[in-house]
Formats: sequence, C-alpha cells, structure tokens
Amino acid sequence: STCACVEYYGKALESLIKQVKIMSIHGKMKHKRNKIFTEFRKLPGGILVCTDVMARGIDIPEVHWVLQYDPPSSASAFVHRCGRTARIGNVGSALVFLLPMEESYINFLSINQKCPMQEMKPQPNVLDLLPKLKSMALADRAVFEKGMKAFVSYVQAYAKHECNLIFRIKDLDFASLARGFALLKMPKMPELRGKCFPDFTPVTVNTDSISFKDKNREKQRQKKLEEQR
Repeated sequence: STCACVEYYGKALESLIKQVKIMSIHGKMKHKRNKIFTEFRKLPGGILVCTDVMARGIDIPEVHWVLQYDPPSSASAFVHRCGRTARIGNVGSALVFLLPMEESYINFLSINQKCPMQEMKPQPNVLDLLPKLKSMALADRAVFEKGMKAFVSYVQAYAKHECNLIFRIKDLDFASLARGFALLKMPKMPELRGKCFPDFTPVTVNTDSISFKDKNREKQRQKKLEEQR
C-alpha cells in the first residue's frame, strides 16, 4: 500500500529468498522506474514488490501470481491488479490477504466489481521468518529504520482506506501488526498515543546503539549524535 512498505519488504525478501531475483518499484523512484521495469520484463523469472503504481497500464508477459498483501484503497484497483496476470489467453492466479474482520470486502467486491472470489485455505507448515528479520534489524540500522517507517505508513494508509466501514483503524490489532513487521519496539505516532500493548514485547537492546552497516551513514549518524550531545 505504501512506498515505505515496498522498500522494507523488498529488502527483507532479498535476504530471505535466495536464487530468485527480487526487484522493487514505487512512485517515488521517478528516474529509476523505467529501468527497473524494463529489467524485470527481460527476466526469465523473479518477484516484483510494488505499490499501485504498477496496477494498470503496464504489460509484463507470463505473470503467474499477483499477491496482494494489502487490499487496495479502491475497488477498481483490485481488478486492475488482478489483470496483471492471465493476459492474452494465458492462465494466472491472484490472491488477496484479508483479516477475518475484513472478510465483508469479498461481498463488496462481488457487488461493486462483479468479481467472484474463492477462499484459499492457509498453507500448512509455514516457516516463521520473523526472528531472522528481527536479527537483520538488530544488525543494521537501515533495516530497523525501514521497518519502523513501513509500519507507520501502513497504519496511516489503513486509516485512509476508502472502505473505512470494513477497514476500521480502531479494530486493528497493533501488537500483532508490529510483530508481523518484526519491529524491535513500537514507534511513536499519534494513532498509538495513550495505548498499551501487553501482547507486544520490545527488545531489551537500546535501539539507539544499533549502527548502520554502511560506514558513511554511521559516521554521519555519530556526528549528529555528538552535535546533539
């Protein structure tokens, strides 16, 4: 749903999935976008992590799966997203992830877009990769900061969803969401002010001590910290 989520999960997938080309694209990559898109089209296989900037008006041959991690803010965008697969007589599949409290979105789409859907049962024996993602955040401040930004942007996008009778920010389980983003601590943001999260356990490490793997970025950070002191 957001550029920050694409940046974070694109980085995560690069580390978690080996021997598969992972590429990321979003609206803020103004000059890079065409280059990435052209490169992806030429690949024999791969994964493209993207926002709705790629939902329409583009043609990539033989897309087998469109995985919609976040339901789009507009119903028409859902159909456009699905339309990236099964093009020109080919067969393809599209999947959207919904929480139990969001399931009335299925009826909404069937009425609004005449779009029939089938439930796909959860996959058995799913690997828990969140500890690995947490380790990545502890080892590199860039990953830690990307995760925090992604979480904040996700919550803000959820609050602005056009189907706010179905996607209600007040019903969102922030603790589960933070665990799903493999956060080390809860960020400070207006939507969380005054709330307690007994189901979320922050790390005992002082997150200010997490350094950037990039030595130049870390040098700049230390300089800023010194100026603040």
